[in-house]
Amino acid sequence: MSEEALNGHEEWSFKLNPWITMVPLMLSIFMYALDETISNVALPYMAGTFSVSHNESTWIITSYLVASGIAIPAVDFFSKLIGRKQYFMLSIVVFTIASIFCGISNSMTMMLFSRILQGVGGGGIMPIAQAMIFEIFPKEKLSAAMAIFGLGVIMAPIMGPAVGGWLTENFSWPFIYFINIPFGIIALILSHKFIEEPPYSKKQKNVTMDISGFVFLALWLLTLQVVLDKGNDADWFNATWICQLSAVSLFSFLTFVYIQIKKSKTHTGLIDLSVLKNHNFLIGTMGQIVLMGVMMSSASILPSMLQSLLGYTSFLSGISMVPRGAGCFLASILCGIFVSKVGIKPVVTVGLIVLASAGLLFGEINTSISLVDIAFPNFVFGLGMIMAMVPLANISCATLPNEAQTNASGVQNLLKNIGAAIGTSIATTMITRFSQMHQHMMIKSLTETNSVYAERLNSMISSFITQVDLPTATHMAQAQIHNILRQQATLWGYVETFRYFAVAVILILPFVCFLHDSVKAEKSKNKHKIKRVYLWWA
Repeated sequence: MSEEALNGHEEWSFKLNPWITMVPLMLSIFMYALDETISNVALPYMAGTFSVSHNESTWIITSYLVASGIAIPAVDFFSKLIGRKQYFMLSIVVFTIASIFCGISNSMTMMLFSRILQGVGGGGIMPIAQAMIFEIFPKEKLSAAMAIFGLGVIMAPIMGPAVGGWLTENFSWPFIYFINIPFGIIALILSHKFIEEPPYSKKQKNVTMDISGFVFLALWLLTLQVVLDKGNDADWFNATWICQLSAVSLFSFLTFVYIQIKKSKTHTGLIDLSVLKNHNFLIGTMGQIVLMGVMMSSASILPSMLQSLLGYTSFLSGISMVPRGAGCFLASILCGIFVSKVGIKPVVTVGLIVLASAGLLFGEINTSISLVDIAFPNFVFGLGMIMAMVPLANISCATLPNEAQTNASGVQNLLKNIGAAIGTSIATTMITRFSQMHQHMMIKSLTETNSVYAERLNSMISSFITQVDLPTATHMAQAQIHNILRQQATLWGYVETFRYFAVAVILILPFVCFLHDSVKAEKSKNKHKIKRVYLWWA
């Protein structure tokens, strides 16, 4: 590989201060990432407004993710068709207008249409913004820039439930979408003023759309999302229709990959899978897929656990995630300091170990914990996630040339979205299965020979006997004990799932050894260029 390609920043020189350009990029990224989770706590309110069940209301979230996942691979095509800067600004406009439609929706049909439109707009924001960051920053400042980028990407979904809960409880659910309007307008104005367009990202002639690839991509993601959403409720492959949809999804996936490989020689495919031949990109992307699955699934199941087992309100369960954001903030500073000093691989390794430790800490929770007790594991989780995710994102694209960044970012974000969906589904299934297993084991121990059970049963019967007759008191006591048992079994389901998060993270560690640490190599050549964290903005 050429030195020019390895550097990734010498082919084109950015004239403006890159930190100014970061403002519209981060506003757009934050807006897009926030909407991944901001709707979660408001679903019961929206279900009531539209007169639908809770399961039906989850499509408000799913439709956004599916539409975004379908739009992401098409980013490279539309960037060439109308110019990357123009497409980025168009994505912001579509996202903002769709947010207005979401807020004024008066039916489930209109809401789903609006969320799909929002996902289409959002799908163009993340890959382009990430590609621009790699282009505009010199290598000695890229670690700091990526730390800020990662902070926004990870903190926005963390803040989503808290922001959504507060807006819903103090105003009404439409305001969780109206909040995007000022962000979108400001991001659009600043993008027009401060984003430069390199020669290779301008409008190109004779650009063709990979229609067949797009159709099979859409079919793959749509069927996959339905399987992941409904699989647990339908007992997975014990349901015939789940098997059928899974077969369609697998066929669509294989056909999509075949089409992209076939068209790669003529560069007419929807995405260029050749970037996966770059071992840094491949390993870094695989690691991010796992980490994104862990992050999004934990952000989903932790508030659910606090609400179902501890009786937290939607707002308080959202607030419980705030310490995770504090950990993210501290980690972004640490990344900026230590990546330039010791290289990427040591920072990633420490981050993975810290993140795995957070999973083990969550594995020690019980029904008597307070909000304060949740704070420390959440802080450790945020600390480890940023220290692992951000350097991985940096190193995965560092050895790719500038003209490959938009396509590579599209491929990476598509796979990360899929990882998030699969991770959330696996976590939900694990909680269900582990809860059932522990409940079955506990029920087997509830016999008359169990002195603890007999003593507790008699005590409860004695408390009820003053109000009802003996058979009724016995039935009430047994029902209460079984309710406590189910609660304990559910808690164990969550505990086991959090521990498996730690296992998944640890499995990434061996692959870190095979990464080429370009930052460390650059440091050895140019020791005098190492910057301290307080010079990031210089």
